[in-house]
Amino acid sequence: MGRRKKIVQECEKLMDNPENIRNIAIAAHVDHGKTTLSDNLLAGAGMISDDTAGQQLAMDTKEDEQERGITIDAANVSMTHEWEDTNHLINLIDTPGHVDFGGDVTRAMRAVDGALVVVDAVEGAMPQTETVVRQALREGVKPALFINKVDRLINELQEGPEEMQQRLLDVIRDVNELIRGMTEEKDYDWTVSVEDGTVAFGSALYKWGVSMPSMQETGISFGEVIEMEQNDQRQELHEATPLSDVVLDMVAEHFPNPLDAQPRRIPTIWRGDSESELAESMRLVDDDGEVVFMSTDISMDPHAGEIATGRLFSGTIEKGQELYVSGTAGKNRVQSVGIFMGGEREEVERVPAGNIAAVTGLRDAIAGSTVSSVEMTPFESIEHISEPVITKSVEATKMDDLPKLIEILQQVAKEDPTIRIEINEDTGEHLISGQGELHLEVITQRIRDNQGIPVHTGEPIVVYREQPQQQSREVEGVSPNRHNKFYITAEPLSQDIVDEIKLGNVSMDMPELERREALQEAGMDKDTSQNVEHMFKTNILIDDTKGIQHLNETMELVIEGLEEALDNGPLAAEPVQGALLRLHDARLHEDTIHRGPAQVIPAVRDAVHRSLIDAKIKLLEPIQNVRIDVPSEYMGSASGEIQGRRGRVDDMYQEGDLMVIEGIAPVEEMIGFSSDVRSATEGRASWNTENAGFRVMSDNLQIDKITEIRERKGMKLELPPSVDYI
Repeated sequence: MGRRKKIVQECEKLMDNPENIRNIAIAAHVDHGKTTLSDNLLAGAGMISDDTAGQQLAMDTKEDEQERGITIDAANVSMTHEWEDTNHLINLIDTPGHVDFGGDVTRAMRAVDGALVVVDAVEGAMPQTETVVRQALREGVKPALFINKVDRLINELQEGPEEMQQRLLDVIRDVNELIRGMTEEKDYDWTVSVEDGTVAFGSALYKWGVSMPSMQETGISFGEVIEMEQNDQRQELHEATPLSDVVLDMVAEHFPNPLDAQPRRIPTIWRGDSESELAESMRLVDDDGEVVFMSTDISMDPHAGEIATGRLFSGTIEKGQELYVSGTAGKNRVQSVGIFMGGEREEVERVPAGNIAAVTGLRDAIAGSTVSSVEMTPFESIEHISEPVITKSVEATKMDDLPKLIEILQQVAKEDPTIRIEINEDTGEHLISGQGELHLEVITQRIRDNQGIPVHTGEPIVVYREQPQQQSREVEGVSPNRHNKFYITAEPLSQDIVDEIKLGNVSMDMPELERREALQEAGMDKDTSQNVEHMFKTNILIDDTKGIQHLNETMELVIEGLEEALDNGPLAAEPVQGALLRLHDARLHEDTIHRGPAQVIPAVRDAVHRSLIDAKIKLLEPIQNVRIDVPSEYMGSASGEIQGRRGRVDDMYQEGDLMVIEGIAPVEEMIGFSSDVRSATEGRASWNTENAGFRVMSDNLQIDKITEIRERKGMKLELPPSVDYI
């Protein structure tokens, strides 16, 4: 029997003991060594050869990942590990570190209970480290820390024991500050510490690792590690204290099993009835209960079709079951169920609660769907911290490929919810919006290489937003037949409320009382919070009317008109964000025929646009935080690259032998930044950008940018006459 088959059988045996299951993700800043660490763990579990671990990058299963040397898609693997004479099943997800693929990290956190945060000992906690820790804690996932590349401190930086200890303690302190900040109000302490054994150190490249428990067991102290590293005895060091044992022991001992985790996590991610049988079944990880599965990832298999991978919170999934998919009609039939072994999916008979399963046949599921054997309240949607900021047009070179291209783009949107696709049947132009240049480059390259469709891509276009700046007067919108009138005002929403909506802490799916309290906590006054009629993206409609006849049955059309107006703002048809709209009054014709869609929608759309213009609506541009690490002699040229892009340098400080420059710059100006900063610093700089939301574009640029966007979209170039304030 092959080694792989043996491991699959071993995993199948362990699936029924939730107390011995650990569902974990490895997360970190880009290039801190996650995938190299995953190789070590696979080798430790006997799944790949020990000799090639670290170079094989087994979890980077796609060709373009191997070529670019970065992880693009989260990859799953199930393995076994013996700790304290008991075999444990470890379901691991290796996640990407690059900011453009952050959506994969957020989705992976929904499926796991523990996050192994990897930090480079030389670079320390970086912006993306902070993001992944925040994503884990928001999902109720417990962190542990592995400090990688300790060999570089010994050999490259030649640090002595005291210096090295100080540097490692600084990393632990920084990570703990992040954890404390996110868990202050919780009744548990998840900070990591060397004494508890929740911190390990080592070198994923040279396959050795140490932690407090491992030092006690092997007798190998930090002093000996330094000595063996300096004497080039890395192979002996790996054999004496293998990294995979140190890390997997830490996982087995300190990460919660599903029985510990689910009672705590379910209230965070599910707003259904906590007294119901279903809630009880999820809390108990009951494999005899109803099936409750959350799909966190959709991938394509050329033979099996679509595979939905995700966490099974209750019940047992088997071939042939008919399951509901939230938000769609009818049922889907399970074709097969399996577990992942890196790039390969191995079919098994059944997967019980508490495990991560790969299921085929769920054709209606997308990443984020709730799949269940009974109709139920779906799980909270997975909120992605950043939104698409860059768009490219994609066209098929040959007209014959058009139907196939549309199909592939729809599939892309299903697999990656952080990508937005707009398909324009009339012009044959399709727009893809993503998190950054690399994100879109990878998607278009995959369409070309994997699907064999030659495509043209346009220049990157930046996504803008529009937002009111002050309170408007009451504006009247009249229907084409003059029989219906709507009176609306617009004003800006506070940033605190916008943030709460983005994080998913306020939504129309919540019970009304909960929503009211959340809005009041974020600063909305009591009366306003009681009249929330509708929320659309980060905008809110308040119904301040009193007893108007026929308004109830017309409200659906009012909302449709409102959404149309907010999707295409009055300045440049860009989406409106952070607007609070109040409907003060309405005059409606009593005959239904005279207040149909053709009358109400244009009247509301007109009123919303005019009220936004009166509220001095302005164009917002997306911005990015920028961090550049560079030798001090190149500091001037590197900071010049930020300042020359309408950017602002906020801080400069020394870290080790490098200068760190931190600042912000508009996304539009950052296109092509990588090649410019490389040549300005002769290739000596490393940098990182992170989306930082939107800010009002400066007044002297507003009119030119609005005209440019209107021209690109084929709109009339002159703005409405009332926009005279820009």
